[in-house]
Amino acid sequence: MSRGLPSTSRSLPIALLRAREQVMGPIRAMLADVGITEQQWRVLRVLDEGGAMEPTRIADMACLLLPSLTRILQKLEEKGLILRRRDEDDRRKQVVQISAEGQKVIAANLEASVVLMDSLRARLGAARYELLLDLLNEVHETGTGPSRD
Repeated sequence: MSRGLPSTSRSLPIALLRAREQVMGPIRAMLADVGITEQQWRVLRVLDEGGAMEPTRIADMACLLLPSLTRILQKLEEKGLILRRRDEDDRRKQVVQISAEGQKVIAANLEASVVLMDSLRARLGAARYELLLDLLNEVHETGTGPSRD
């Protein structure tokens, strides 16, 4: 046994990965029926919620690396789920938006997605579900580096 390290049952990184798999497993199954990946789904959700935006912002909001996003956008464009155009103010920049077909994918899977999250909310209880989201968002907002205080 390693000294100083918590057991894997009390390791935050491992606990987060285990929880992620519990949440994402059913979502992956839903998306497999649609023929899109979880990363493509995240991009579509971000664009559906936030409107047209630059790839850098999409990458940040969808928790993707920019090189990965470039490939994802290419696949989504090939499937007709997004539209890309040059920024009118700065022709060097690109703007991406969800297409009508992309919106149909979101709409067609919205109910199944909500059912999956409602199931998790019911298992945890509404208050604990909201607390979990608040805590995870707090971890994200405060970063992983040393305290700045």
